[in-house]
Amino acid sequence: MFYRRLHTQILTTLDSLNNGEFTFSDNTAKQDLQLLTQALDASISGVIITDNQQPDNPIIYCNKAFEEISGYSRNEIIGHNCRFLQKEDRQQPQRAALAEAVKKGENVTVEIRNYRKDGTLFWNELYMSAIKDEHGKTCYFIGVQNDVTRRKKAELDLQHQKDKMEKQVEERTRSLRENEEYLASIVQTVRESLVVLNPDLKVLSVNDHFVKTFKVTREETEGKLMYELGNGQWNIPRLKELLENILPTNNPVLEFEVEHDFPHIGKKLMLLNAHRIELEGQFRDRILIAIEDITDRREIERRKDDFLSIASHELKTPLTTIKGYVQVMQKLMPADVSDKLKEILRKTSIYVERLNTLIAELLDVSRIQTGNIELHREPFNFDKMVYETVDHLQAAQESHQIKLSGKATDNYNGDESHIVQVVNNLISNAIKYSPDASLVEVHLSRVSNYIKVAVKDHGMGISPEYHKRIFERFYRVGEIQQRFPGMGIGLYICDQIIKNHGGTLWVESELGKGSTFSFTLPMQERTIND
Repeated sequence: MFYRRLHTQILTTLDSLNNGEFTFSDNTAKQDLQLLTQALDASISGVIITDNQQPDNPIIYCNKAFEEISGYSRNEIIGHNCRFLQKEDRQQPQRAALAEAVKKGENVTVEIRNYRKDGTLFWNELYMSAIKDEHGKTCYFIGVQNDVTRRKKAELDLQHQKDKMEKQVEERTRSLRENEEYLASIVQTVRESLVVLNPDLKVLSVNDHFVKTFKVTREETEGKLMYELGNGQWNIPRLKELLENILPTNNPVLEFEVEHDFPHIGKKLMLLNAHRIELEGQFRDRILIAIEDITDRREIERRKDDFLSIASHELKTPLTTIKGYVQVMQKLMPADVSDKLKEILRKTSIYVERLNTLIAELLDVSRIQTGNIELHREPFNFDKMVYETVDHLQAAQESHQIKLSGKATDNYNGDESHIVQVVNNLISNAIKYSPDASLVEVHLSRVSNYIKVAVKDHGMGISPEYHKRIFERFYRVGEIQQRFPGMGIGLYICDQIIKNHGGTLWVESELGKGSTFSFTLPMQERTIND
């Protein structure tokens, strides 16, 4: 195989490329590397390389075909373990075969269910090959991946047809009748405006909510072209884009925003969910459109953001004054003052500082929402910054040991104060949400041309269904909210800071088994001649 023949070249260049120190000693080596890179990027098969020398065997290289197959961009792939492609579907026996091959440093071929970034399932034929050094130690793995969804689907469909042909005819007849009744029930009972269109975009039916919201009658809608409703009120460019360009190639379409000023009911901000129903017979290619009016909700959110901004600014000035007075009192305190008064002033100072931190976070949220957050990029020693942050937290923390390992870089160009804020928040959360454990692990590494920081705790963990939502503004998991009160803005701010630096922040966690929060930050892109 081609990739096996290139193992020697890959093995001799991976370490130097990974550390950004590669130099060419002769033209032949340079040509070999260029040939390797061009061949991999030209391949229709997805190719990844993982580093078995680093914790969790992270991906350090992917070609363009792998990005296209998975739907993820390179900066969302580098630094992850390959398991992220299986999302929550991790009980497949093929994963055990892969784990065993990694453990033994062996080659293996499996067919496994993976999921693209948009959540769609695809079958992946994976050939994984170990790259070993001259001592026989497995240093890297190459994975060559092919999307065999069509073949797999054809095999499953053929088997299904063979086993259930006669039964299917009867079930389809019953299913069509039930679907017709079910569709009619949905149209009339759903508490959103619902429109059913045919493939020519003519209205077949609307529900009562649509009639009331947009002040029309069924006679004025059913049988009419969608764009002609209300004397052309629905001739909306964004709606045309959804129905004619996006929906035919991406079914379904969820949370598609459309804003329009209707002559009779005023300006509306609508959230559209569109779905093409592809069934046989009279229901084939029908289109369901659910329309949620979010005009009032968005206005409430805007007012809430304005209130947070104003309140935070107004609280900042008197709080600064109070903080100053407390500091003055502590400095001017007589030597013979009672221990009780000293303790009161100490606690007052702590709570004033907590309130000051909360107000600062609210101001950060306000700046993010209005697009006014600014990055002040300057070169700084990234490893030193993390080590100093850990030392500061450890000095104030007696219940937990913070174990720091690894190195990333001593020269990174970014906003140091914001990155400190992220590292501080992730470690503080790890301590806060693992009250029954005593160890928090922080690992620094360089993965390809990315910095990776991972913060691992051994605490309560997070259920998979909450993994994405915990980075939303003001969102908190129910059981966590009950035990640990808070506002749910820390992770949101961290996520926005990392995104503004061109990186990604994610979590891997299971309920009761702890959590690992990781983020990657891109270094300056290197050319082939670096």
